Amino acid sequence: MNNHELDYKIYGDDMQCVEIELDPQETVIAEAGSLMYMDGNIEMATVFGDGSDKNNDFVSKLFSAGKRVLTGESLFMTTYTNKGSGKKHATFAAPYPGKIISIDLSNYNNKIICQKEAFLCAAKGVQIGIEFQKKLGVGFFGGEGFIMQKLEGDGMAFMHAGGTIIERELVSGEILKVDTGCIVGFTQTVNYDIKFIGGIKNTLFGGEGVFFAQLSGIGKVWIQSLPFSRLADRIIASAPSYGGKSKGEGSILGGLGRILDGDGRF
Repeated sequence: MNNHELDYKIYGDDMQCVEIELDPQETVIAEAGSLMYMDGNIEMATVFGDGSDKNNDFVSKLFSAGKRVLTGESLFMTTYTNKGSGKKHATFAAPYPGKIISIDLSNYNNKIICQKEAFLCAAKGVQIGIEFQKKLGVGFFGGEGFIMQKLEGDGMAFMHAGGTIIERELVSGEILKVDTGCIVGFTQTVNYDIKFIGGIKNTLFGGEGVFFAQLSGIGKVWIQSLPFSRLADRIIASAPSYGGKSKGEGSILGGLGRILDGDGRF
């Protein structure tokens, strides 16, 4: 293997964290801010790009870091190396309710394509780059799915997704239509395209957007039930507006809702 070998354990149910066991001189790379805790003999370092050994010169590191900016991520990543003599542990937490998905990249031809914010941590040597969808329609209308991340290597990588995770194995001739925000990742043998929903009523009143993702080919797909963008939209919609009142507070339905909830105020 070219990547460091990692042992791990995932804790929790809806707010998960993953504990990585590091042998002496083993290293795990992670997104900045994802650390929960670590043992005292683990040394933390901030690096340009993904910290992989393939980006040794400054220009390559700068190019790798610049690609991460296109996905909305930080220029830097953090490495955690066991500098002690025995096994040590570092634990990384998911940023919002959901599940952590462990992936052995060697089982998927050394490459997985995932949503921009799905990556949590990985063995040192795993390369985190960007994957542009090549079709013009995906570029114009793909939204969250146009620029994706790619995880390459032969080691362990960990993705995070919101809500419940569904794993689907696509077979030849099968087509899966998915909300673009609900896709967590897929293998490189899966074809990704954007399709128009069609129909005036569907477009105006369907509530699912104008486009959806179409996945086909032979391979594996990971789907999340609660994309963070959807969760954030609901929180913003329910937050109090100016003046301390929520959107429905002055309406008849808002008053009825408070009565049903046991609050008699109008």
